Amino acid sequence: MGPRWLVRFMCAATLAAAVSVAMPARQASAVACPDVEVVFARGTADLPPDFGAVGVSFIAALRARVPGRSIAAYPVDYPASSNFSDRPAFVRTVVDGIRNAQGHMESTAANCPRTRIVLGGYSQGAVVSGFATMASLPAGIPSQFARYESNMPAPMPPEIAGHIAAVVLFGKPSDRFMRDVGAPPIVVGPLYAGKTAEYCVPGDTVCDGSPFPGQPNALHALYSVNGMTPAAAGFVASRL
Repeated sequence: MGPRWLVRFMCAATLAAAVSVAMPARQASAVACPDVEVVFARGTADLPPDFGAVGVSFIAALRARVPGRSIAAYPVDYPASSNFSDRPAFVRTVVDGIRNAQGHMESTAANCPRTRIVLGGYSQGAVVSGFATMASLPAGIPSQFARYESNMPAPMPPEIAGHIAAVVLFGKPSDRFMRDVGAPPIVVGPLYAGKTAEYCVPGDTVCDGSPFPGQPNALHALYSVNGMTPAAAGFVASRL
């Protein structure tokens, strides 16, 4: 989703933001079926296997908002690749993330029907989570990626939407950004649109729709520290 400088920028920005986060990235739950399960996709070059600084900040804020409920968290298992020079390979990694997120949510809904699911993602992870809600295969897949269309996971069964309380997307690449990198726009499915909140720092050229200048500015690295993760936690808490 961008040239090589994005890797260096996101690695540095994520490391700087992470020092402000006071909770462990992964916190196991002893509850077989928790009250709430957060499924979060980390951003580009965030280190696996966890959530990245934005996900960690959001999960901590949500736990603080609903202290009487058990909250488990699942990091979407995908590379969050920075291999932008090999676009077909990069597309495959995003598809891997979509499939993993959908599969985990479908499994949770089947095995823990009373658990409320919260889907989230940051930057590249917002691409993964946004597409995970799709009602149909995305339109406008560039011809050079058409051979991968048959590998796209199908939309989730409609009944899964009843188990998902909220969707929160941080720094989701704008339609203009997606066009600039030769990808179809991210369309949140209609069953999820009314329960989705998107957070974009004004002036963040990844998500604000302005012409992309060839590199993200520092604003794209602020989501874990600028108050938007607590705001998202408040939105989610109101829907649980």
